[in-house]
Amino acid sequence: MAAGGAIDETQVRTEARAWVREHWDPELSLLEWRTRLVESGWAVPSWSPRWFGKGLPAWADKVIADELHAAGAVGLPLGGGMTLAAPTLLRHGSDELNDRILKRTLTGELTWCQLFSEPGAGSDLASLSTTAERDGDEYVVNGQKVWNTSAHHADLAMLLVRTDWDAPKHRGITYLVLPMHQPGVEVRPIVQMNRHRSFNEVFLTDARVPVANVVGEPGTGWDVARTTLANERGFATMRRPSFDVRRGRAVAEAEAEAADHFATYVWYPQRAGRADLLAPQARARGCADDAVVRDRIVDVHSFRSANEWTAQRARANRELGRQPGPEGSLGKLAASEVARRSALAHTRIAGAQGMLTEGDDPAEAVVAEVLVSTPAQSIAGGTDEIQKNIIGEKILGLPREPAEDPGRSFRSTPR
Repeated sequence: MAAGGAIDETQVRTEARAWVREHWDPELSLLEWRTRLVESGWAVPSWSPRWFGKGLPAWADKVIADELHAAGAVGLPLGGGMTLAAPTLLRHGSDELNDRILKRTLTGELTWCQLFSEPGAGSDLASLSTTAERDGDEYVVNGQKVWNTSAHHADLAMLLVRTDWDAPKHRGITYLVLPMHQPGVEVRPIVQMNRHRSFNEVFLTDARVPVANVVGEPGTGWDVARTTLANERGFATMRRPSFDVRRGRAVAEAEAEAADHFATYVWYPQRAGRADLLAPQARARGCADDAVVRDRIVDVHSFRSANEWTAQRARANRELGRQPGPEGSLGKLAASEVARRSALAHTRIAGAQGMLTEGDDPAEAVVAEVLVSTPAQSIAGGTDEIQKNIIGEKILGLPREPAEDPGRSFRSTPR
């Protein structure tokens, strides 16, 4: 602590570094190490001591991440459990629910998926029709969800259901934590046009969820879901972690965990457009001096750089402890534009060969995958049109787009 009671970053970093050096042991199992990290309060130091933190400012999370990385130590689990479920539970979950779930999410014992979208409720998510009917101390759930990453191996799901058909469509939704390993939960993989199988559809037939697994209050699930969606639209980057060069059980288990996690996202760089390949491809194909090609490459890189400044402002806000806001929609919309501009530039450089999925040059197959993957960038996590609505209302102060009578029950709302 600095003079006057202010929290000093240098002292926090010194204490974090000393703790990591004293306690990091790559010979522990991954669960043993993460349990030690969580119980120390250093796993998420910005959280309150009640929830395994130290009550420090939000920037302390980056401090401990830096120190773990510098020591080659293993950090928290990858995936939606930490990035989506944990922040949502921390803000809206009951003490009883969080006591059962948060610690095991932090240690990686529990893995998560997200069951929001439906075949008839994508961009208009509030039109969801998966139902949950109260039966004593449980809800009985029936319906179908789609585009669910990791549903094939997740332990728990963030689930949106309709519990009141007579309330307006945004008010009759409840947010549940669904145990995935039970009768009545069927997961089927979806084959994408780029031949990957990153997503699933989930069929729910009389699946059971304890009433104690409601996040927030029944009927307020839309407000809870907005917290999850705001975190999903953030400026997070997927970086494969690096570990201590010394071999050990914790390191081996963490590497296996990371390999399994990133296998799902192996095509995501192509979805983003692979702007990094534009200049090398132009040189390899002998068109680097073409004025139109050069113009398009510069256009992509300048637009991407401008978006990175917005991302830096968003990260600074998070380090100050602020909740994610509409800047996430700016980043999401810009990422879609970068992907489209990159794909257009790739077609100019590659020409008809951009359609080849096999050939002597491995980069040709990558370009072909870019062209069939980039459309997903403007759909996943909320379509471009939804992001524009959010930006118009939350940033530009424009009026909401016309909607049906807000007092109309969902049962009588046209769908």
